[in-house]
Amino acid sequence: MFSKKKKHDKEDTTMQNQDPAAENNAEELLINDTNEAQAETPEESAAELSAEEKLQQENAALNDKYLRLFAEFDNFKRRTQKERIELLQTAGKDVIVSLLPVLDDFDRADKAMENASDVNSIREGVNLVHTKLKSILAQKGLKEIESINTVFDTDNHEAITKIPAPTEDMKGKVIDQLEKGYTLNDKVIRFAKVVVGS
Repeated sequence: MFSKKKKHDKEDTTMQNQDPAAENNAEELLINDTNEAQAETPEESAAELSAEEKLQQENAALNDKYLRLFAEFDNFKRRTQKERIELLQTAGKDVIVSLLPVLDDFDRADKAMENASDVNSIREGVNLVHTKLKSILAQKGLKEIESINTVFDTDNHEAITKIPAPTEDMKGKVIDQLEKGYTLNDKVIRFAKVVVGS
């Protein structure tokens, strides 16, 4: 036990008796290692900055691309909206142009009624204009909805009132039509206003 203690004491004194120059060398090595570590840090930070700069550049490029796409989409939206408005404003142009001859015929009929004494000739003229108007509208896709003596259909008819059916087979059928219904290209644009038998 004493021998161990003596050995330990000897080691302590040996360490204390070591050359102070060696201690200085050790401290210098430690300082050099620290300086080298600090010298590497600016290089690493420069590499990190360049990576950060790259990310900032990528971010700026993506942001620019996003803004350009947004502006392009906004322009597209405005352009299509303008085209839609123009289309709606001119959509009825061909129908109106095709109705102008009918308007001219009505003007001629009005002038003819001022001097006419024969009612039958006026009636014929009005019937001709009416037929012409119907044919023009039929060319554009307008059709009358057949209603009288047909089964009441909510897809085509609007019931104004119900009355007792004159016969048993007229129950649930259209007895009278107050206003004609029309379809345009097979789509109902006005329901027929009808009286239904009950």
